[in-house]
Amino acid sequence: MPVQAARLTLDDPVSNWPRTPTTDKVDFATRMGKAFSSLSPQLDMNYFIRCLEETANIGNPRDTKLEQAVKICVSVHQKADE
Repeated sequence: MPVQAARLTLDDPVSNWPRTPTTDKVDFATRMGKAFSSLSPQLDMNYFIRCLEETANIGNPRDTKLEQAVKICVSVHQKADE
């Protein structure tokens, strides 16, 4: 029986995102959407997938952790709402 890879966590580097299977990206983004939807209904799975894709593919994320990227995504959304 094959061992399943561990799902993405906030401690994983953003640089792993482009190489992560789509199902794992959806799982992570869904969890983030559930965690932050109380701040805004727009902070859903689709928002986090789009934001994390941009974060991972624009510039050089180097050692940035997914936790920092999620905070940036939430912060950018909050500023856009002001």
